[in-house]
Amino acid sequence: MASEPLTINDRITIAGWELTEQFVLAGGPGGQNVNKVSTAVQLFFHLTGSPSLPDRVKANATRLAGRRLSKDGVLMIEANRFRSQERNREDARERLKELLLEAAKPPAPPRRKTKPTKGSIERRLKEKAGRGEVKKMRLKPEGE
Repeated sequence: MASEPLTINDRITIAGWELTEQFVLAGGPGGQNVNKVSTAVQLFFHLTGSPSLPDRVKANATRLAGRRLSKDGVLMIEANRFRSQERNREDARERLKELLLEAAKPPAPPRRKTKPTKGSIERRLKEKAGRGEVKKMRLKPEGE
């Protein structure tokens, strides 16, 4: 169980009791240590049931989480990048923070419809006419 809270930004802080950690064996380099010590970290966070997150952030995070989110709404982040348990633990918490920061971004402004300018319409039509003239010149001359 993670004890210290995770601060996402000035408005969102996840309490330590909401995060659960599990240590498992990690593959890859590590020498004799790799078979003896559980260095990989699985960080679990109940995303859909968290009282710390606003509904909009929950919805965005659910979309961003993809396959890392279970049917029950629990987000699992596995970190095994480093050889030490503590660095993997920090890495998992940092990745959760990045995901939630991305989900907390304000929505993009709606797109405004624009019309082409009069000059661009004229240039386009002039270019089309020019291409038509070039293609007419490729035709066989009519018999006289």
